[in-house]
Amino acid sequence: MNGTDTAVRDAVAGSSDDLLALSHRIHAHPEVAWEEERAAGWTADALSDLGYRATPGICDLPTAFSATIGSGPLHLALCAEYDALPGLGHACGHNIIAASAVGAAAGLARVADDLGLTVTVLGTPAEEGGGGKILMLERGAFAGVHAAMMVHPGPVDVAEAEPYAVAHLRIDYEGKAAHAAAYPEQGRNAADAFTVAQVAIGLLRQQLPHSVRVHGMLTRGGEAPNAIPERTSGRWYVRAGSLEELEAVRPRVERCFEAGALAADCELSVAHESPPYAEFRTDNEMLGLYRARAEAVGRKFTSPGAPEARMNRASTDMGNVSRVLPAIHPYIGIGSLPAVNHQKEFAAHCVTPEADRAVLDGATALALTAVSLASDPRQRERLTAARTP
Repeated sequence: MNGTDTAVRDAVAGSSDDLLALSHRIHAHPEVAWEEERAAGWTADALSDLGYRATPGICDLPTAFSATIGSGPLHLALCAEYDALPGLGHACGHNIIAASAVGAAAGLARVADDLGLTVTVLGTPAEEGGGGKILMLERGAFAGVHAAMMVHPGPVDVAEAEPYAVAHLRIDYEGKAAHAAAYPEQGRNAADAFTVAQVAIGLLRQQLPHSVRVHGMLTRGGEAPNAIPERTSGRWYVRAGSLEELEAVRPRVERCFEAGALAADCELSVAHESPPYAEFRTDNEMLGLYRARAEAVGRKFTSPGAPEARMNRASTDMGNVSRVLPAIHPYIGIGSLPAVNHQKEFAAHCVTPEADRAVLDGATALALTAVSLASDPRQRERLTAARTP
């Protein structure tokens, strides 16, 4: 182990109490997409304490931030997520993501200039359906960055992310209310429209490619059992293997909602809650370096095909980043099985000793991956040539 590696490991270890306190604090105060005021502030403050130049509210997004250290020609970004799930808290472990990003930043703070690095931590809100990184990408937050990386918790370690592209749809039907017993013939049942649409989607699934997923929920089903439902609403996701496949299949799903409107004689409104998330394009060379560094700190990877490893198929707005610059999004295990992401049991696992270990291991592996990239002239040339600031 060389001196730089030792310095990075020691810096992460020396910050461990603060990193775990940050992870637990974010976990104890879950904030949903676009409302992560405390989490964003705590994360940015932790970076400021490490000597990073933190700028809150970038890209006209109040809960986004950037924090930078170093002035080297190779510019690497660490992405921190911190939004929670409605009703489930941190059941996807974004508290671990934020803390591991800060930990990697701690490891790199004192060696960035020596390595010829500029390191930026980007606080990226609203990954759970809001597309924060997509807006930040469009508004210049990643300008000048040569590569981006992060780790995401799951039940087990899986190196390669293979997320679906996804469209997030809000569905609204408007009918006409009436007394369900006395004047039912005067009503137009917006709940029936959803029933027809869901039956149509169920039948459509037989003709959908194996790479497509369609799922959703009713968020408003009516007002009273003795009134014909006048307004109903729902949130639906359409996932596919790529943006191109998504654009081909999404109109077929939307026609199922149109069928419901036609059958129930209701008005339909379809809105997109965010720009579509893209499939993820892994930078294999950078992932190989991460894998080696993670194994060196004791991580053991599970085959992507194993049932317990399927979290690597979850959609992420980091996919849009990966279409523009080299990126990795490995999954780090927290020993939660049989609990898996988006279950309340998984949320409970995100502040266990195994989750705390994932924070520190993920931070160390990310920081050492940055060291590997900066120390290899071929990697430096490859990354800087691929994206000119």
